[in-house]
Amino acid sequence: MTSDFIGLAASYAYAIGLLVFGEGLRRLFHIKPNLTRKVIHVGAGMWVFGVLLLFNHWEIGILPFITFIGVNYLLYRYRVIGAMDTEDSSPGTVYFAISVTLLFGLLWRPSGPVDSVPIAVAGVMAMTWGDALAALIGRRFGQHKYQVGNSVRSWEGSLAMFLASTTVIFLVLLLLPDSSLSPLAVSFGVDKAILAAVFSGVFATLAEGVSPHGTDNLSVPLVAAGVVWIVNYLYA
Repeated sequence: MTSDFIGLAASYAYAIGLLVFGEGLRRLFHIKPNLTRKVIHVGAGMWVFGVLLLFNHWEIGILPFITFIGVNYLLYRYRVIGAMDTEDSSPGTVYFAISVTLLFGLLWRPSGPVDSVPIAVAGVMAMTWGDALAALIGRRFGQHKYQVGNSVRSWEGSLAMFLASTTVIFLVLLLLPDSSLSPLAVSFGVDKAILAAVFSGVFATLAEGVSPHGTDNLSVPLVAAGVVWIVNYLYA
């Protein structure tokens, strides 16, 4: 339990530090909120590895995720942090916290008998890196636009989304199972990791392309993790 309480303190300290860092980049170096928001987005997503390292009980480990559903809503509603404020700000951070809570609540079992948290982490990483790079590449190099409903994307951004999400999903599935962070997870192996990464990367990219106004933060992690779970089940 001591480790869990240390994990809680570290999680909240990390989150506060991340927001302060993003705000510092905006105020001191005049970096635009479009970029500082993505810096915070990536930093928040990567903390899942800190959670795996510090917590022994999943019921306590998901408390920071649950907390930030409410905190992120307040930050979005009242625009407290300028580094999170863009012209097209959406409640995406709220959706992200919801998706991480759902995935870790369903799949993370550090005490066994089988820990499926690599599937959850794969979904989170698809959103963490795929969405961030899709937005940055699309905004900088996106010359060829397409629209699905109210969602406007670029083919360049979607390609970045596919490549980034496929890569990080593969690395998670290959390296996380049977590691010190998830010793009870069953290894995927190279072939199944590649298969799961490619299929989940395709579906994550499709989900990102059609999801309106920040809802990709909910759809992408859940879709990516769901596809990985299906591949793992079918090719067990």
